[in-house]
Amino acid sequence: MMRFDPFGAFITGVDVPVPTAPDGPLRGLTFGVKDIIDVAGHRTGCGNPVMLAEATPAVRHAPVVAALLRAGAVFAGKTHTVELAFSLDGRNAHYGTPENPAAPGRVPGGSSSGSAVAVAAGLVDIALGSDTGGSVRAPASLCGILGLRTTHGRMDLSGAMALAGSLDSMGWFARDAATYARVGAVLLGDDTPGPALVRARVATDIAPWLSGPDMAAVVESAMPRLLAPFDTIDPVVLAPEGLQARYEVLRTIQAHEAWQAHRAWLEAPHHWAAVSAPIQARFQLGSSVTADALDAAWSARAAIRTQLLDLVRDDTVIALPTLPMIGPFVDRPEPEFQAFRDRSLPLLASAGLAGLPQITIPLASLDGCPVGLSLIGPAGRDRALIDLAATILAA
Repeated sequence: MMRFDPFGAFITGVDVPVPTAPDGPLRGLTFGVKDIIDVAGHRTGCGNPVMLAEATPAVRHAPVVAALLRAGAVFAGKTHTVELAFSLDGRNAHYGTPENPAAPGRVPGGSSSGSAVAVAAGLVDIALGSDTGGSVRAPASLCGILGLRTTHGRMDLSGAMALAGSLDSMGWFARDAATYARVGAVLLGDDTPGPALVRARVATDIAPWLSGPDMAAVVESAMPRLLAPFDTIDPVVLAPEGLQARYEVLRTIQAHEAWQAHRAWLEAPHHWAAVSAPIQARFQLGSSVTADALDAAWSARAAIRTQLLDLVRDDTVIALPTLPMIGPFVDRPEPEFQAFRDRSLPLLASAGLAGLPQITIPLASLDGCPVGLSLIGPAGRDRALIDLAATILAA
């Protein structure tokens, strides 16, 4: 288990050995596991101390953990998560905020905060996370590392806490593309067959969401490097209905499904009071979603998926900044974090709503803080996106 952790990435006080295969394609790599994912012998607390106290140790590994162990990777420990994986900035009212090694004093992003920090700090080679609304992509961008939201349904989510089942996806973090590709070969298997990804569509409706002219200049400067591998580059409107409308669709479906997933636990005696106020507010929103509002959101989602699938045909990706801004300082007032969430989720919503893979690549910086740029690809072409990231970073 992890012994040296000056960044607060790992859960402390747990020392249960986890055997690994003596050899395999990931031999020599160490990994962390977001504490919504089961590791045999360990309790899964999901970022809440009451849930942790009431949990019994898992009797088996989640399939994704078992796959890494079979491949020879060494388990280093469970990593902190935002409470119930339901926030984007990385703070946890109960356990504190893992320190972002790439941007000291600023949030690391969430909800896979500890996993991203552990990798960015060099404490482990790789770490598992989950992504519902951006929980791999956002912390990877803010911590200056690689992160992939995998195609919905591509990875087995059993043994992991559900947040919003129609949006939940798995992913992982690494500092370099070669390591990322090694893990992808183990966890993803073969891609869906298709031609080379040679055409990029650049989202033109992102600019108004960027935090200011400095961020816009950074994105403009880094975009040519992101686009270098492509033969054809075309502008495109990512969200004809508006990015705010797209965010509202995500927000409605995510909140409703999160409430349904956790309602029984939240309504049990003493549990609601054990949840921090910002997380309570998100579940309260989910509890108030009407049938008509949910039907409208699902209808809009179907149209969004159709539009995005048309954009990312077999040989095409969409290029865009991962986030519209760098992370706020940890000590800022609560409205700034809500503003971060409200500005960021419209950019993150598309891949989740369409079930498409999106990889974020560390390509720039602003005020000493990392800035990630992203590629959204066709469903099932996750490893092709990883290969593109390797090409871009090697150039």
